[in-house]
Amino acid sequence: QLVESGGGLVQPGGSLRLSCAASGFSFSNYRMSWYRQIPGKGRELVAAITNNSGRTNYADSVKGRFTISRDNAKNTVYLQMNSLKSEDTAVYYCMADWTLINREYWGQGTQVTVSS
Repeated sequence: QLVESGGGLVQPGGSLRLSCAASGFSFSNYRMSWYRQIPGKGRELVAAITNNSGRTNYADSVKGRFTISRDNAKNTVYLQMNSLKSEDTAVYYCMADWTLINREYWGQGTQVTVSS
């Protein structure tokens, strides 16, 4: 199970920190990702981090503004979002996947709204 939190309403230029708490599976074996979705569009990969935090990757639209991190001791992944723009408004989803066993999990999503 994945449970996101930390979404909300923020003004342009502001910051938010999303959290995703995992339970029921071996978190430290899974790559963790954040996706986002705007109504009427498909889900977009925002950021991903390998199971041991060795590598991260980001969508071009968020590079330099967002940072993904994880704490395997707490079974939690984070997304620090700075310099938010109106176009960052979306539902943000946490996803865990382990390709070796072809298993993935999705959270229920958290709404982020950037507006003045």
